[in-house]
This record gives sequence, structure tokens and C-alpha cells, in this order.
Amino acid sequence: MNDKHLKKPLLWLLLFTSLPLFFSLSACYTQSGASIDPNAKTFSVAYIVNNATIVAPTLSQTLTEKIKTKFINETPLKLTNEEGDLAFSGKIQSYLTAPVAIQGNQTNAVNRLTVTVEITCVNKLDEAKGFTQTFTNFQDFDSNLDFNSVERDLITKICDGMVQDIFNRAFINW
Repeated sequence: MNDKHLKKPLLWLLLFTSLPLFFSLSACYTQSGASIDPNAKTFSVAYIVNNATIVAPTLSQTLTEKIKTKFINETPLKLTNEEGDLAFSGKIQSYLTAPVAIQGNQTNAVNRLTVTVEITCVNKLDEAKGFTQTFTNFQDFDSNLDFNSVERDLITKICDGMVQDIFNRAFINW
């Protein structure tokens, strides 16, 4: 018997013996690399309250909806209005613009918008995996630009980064 005939049965044997491992791993992991308790079926996201001194009108809604969308798209969990197996809530603690790059003539070249939010995740299936954590993200912008004209774009980018950080903390344990 030559090597060619020997390789095919070994390939099939390897394939069939590794299938149970593949299916057991796929029950806990999604395409995004998220590790989710197979018993978890639902999640909920309460409206993120804005407690910042300066209130951006679209920030709470944008952050809340982006969290929902990310979790719907990258986990097998179903969104529920009631408290889910994983229940997320939070509050925006600060919304602040400040100069970050002063030029030689003491004029400001770059400003930074920084947002800080505290997120709580209650895990009904495993309390030890619940958390309350503060997340901060920022975006720099040219100080010559009118803040009102760039604010929506800055908020979108900041929320995208925060949502990724929240996702990582909740499902990837970073």
C-alpha cells in the first residue's frame, strides 16, 4: 500500500475525531471571539442616563443604540425589553472638551472631546461575571473647526470605541 492511500483514511479519521471538539467550542464562542455562557439567551440594555455637567442631546441615545446593535450583531443573544440574562445599564459621567496641543504662540491647535461612562452588567447566570466599570474614550479635533459642526461625528467615533471596550469586557474578558 502506498502513502497516497494511507493519507486519505488518516485525513478522514482526523476530521471526524475533531468534530465534537469543534461543536463544543462553537457553542461558547461566536465569530467575534466572544465567550458566552451557552445557557444565556437574552440581554437587555437600559437607556444610558446622562449625568454629565454638559449634556450632549444625542449622546445617551447614540450610546444605548450602538450597544444594542453590537450585541445583536456579534452575539447569539436576543434583545429583550425586560431584564435579560445579561442586563446592562449605565450613566454618562462626563462630557468634556479641552485643549491638548498648544502652539508656540500660546494658541490652541487641537482640542479633545472626552466622554466617560460607567456601565454595570448584571449576569443573572453567574454573578461573578457581572461588573461595574468606567470606560473613557476621546477624539481630537482641529481647534479651528466649529465644534457644533463636528460634534455628531466625534460622538459617533467615541461611542464606537466605548462600545467595543464594553463588548470586550462583557464577552471577551479583556
